[in-house]
Amino acid sequence: MAVAFPFVADSLVDAALLVMDVQRGVVDRYAGDGTLLDHLRRAVDAARSVGLPVVFVRVAFRPGHPEVSSRNRTFARIATGEQGAFGEGDEATQLHPALDPRPEEPVVVKKRVSAFAGSDLEVLLRSLRVTHLVLTGIATSGVVLSTLREAADRDYQLTVLHDACADADAEVHRVLTEKVFPRQAEVLSVAEWTSHMASRAAGGNAG
Repeated sequence: MAVAFPFVADSLVDAALLVMDVQRGVVDRYAGDGTLLDHLRRAVDAARSVGLPVVFVRVAFRPGHPEVSSRNRTFARIATGEQGAFGEGDEATQLHPALDPRPEEPVVVKKRVSAFAGSDLEVLLRSLRVTHLVLTGIATSGVVLSTLREAADRDYQLTVLHDACADADAEVHRVLTEKVFPRQAEVLSVAEWTSHMASRAAGGNAG
């Protein structure tokens, strides 16, 4: 069962933390000085500390990439080997060890940019009774943007942890987190979010 948590004033919601595309082959291109991984780990630890579900999402394909259409400009390059194989068992598609995923924490495998595309994420969230998604991951203009848009259309309440997301283009990241995402989500830093978590735990309501 997800934990009811008041991310928005006067609103109690069932929340889960989504950690998206933080896999070895992606982190190697975006992680920089390690600050992103530190922020992600802090968010994961905070969620665990109050019992919020942590759901990891990665992108991977069957041998031969039968899920990839030649009409898809992004993923067709993976099928041809231009961006690596991204097979389900490949090292590049495994979750980054810095996250220290626990055996009981679900790992969703998606087939396109959005965390919902080609995955069982929606079924999982319904089973957990989750109505509020806290989004983190790589890249801001990729999985975070696509998942936010689709989740908003599915009527989820949304929070984005801006410093637990990263993009190859810093200006794109800034515009999305400062101008685009706030139209459909609350945008917080990890420190702000964990402060909310600590306040709730101190109030004796975490559990």
